[in-house]
Amino acid sequence: MPDSNRKPSVLFVCVHNAGRSQMAAGFLRHLAGDQIEVRSAGSAPADQINPVAIAAMAEVGIDITAGQPKVLTADVVQSSDVVITMGCGDACPYYPGKRYEDWVLADPAGQSLDRVRPIRDEIRRRVEALIEQLC
Repeated sequence: MPDSNRKPSVLFVCVHNAGRSQMAAGFLRHLAGDQIEVRSAGSAPADQINPVAIAAMAEVGIDITAGQPKVLTADVVQSSDVVITMGCGDACPYYPGKRYEDWVLADPAGQSLDRVRPIRDEIRRRVEALIEQLC
């Protein structure tokens, strides 16, 4: 875990870094402010964030349009305290000494807004619990 002189860092990882991980990062930035460093990446990043994920987050007042899917690197994993995986399977590197959590969540890719809302709401619940643990 991080030392008391710096804020903890959290990395959200999913395959395309276009839906679940972007929504989770958006919630963490919004709810934790500058108390936690927020990162997200994907093992096979998409060209853009899922427009339905953007719309779902906009409904709760969070703008994730400035985000850009990023490639997952060993460096970003090594420099993170907590790594939250969301369906990236064996593509997620593992490093001893890191805290890992695997959040089993439906993939919003190709889903309607009505189907993405419950995914968004579950992500928010999990992010709120994570903040309680880290702050």
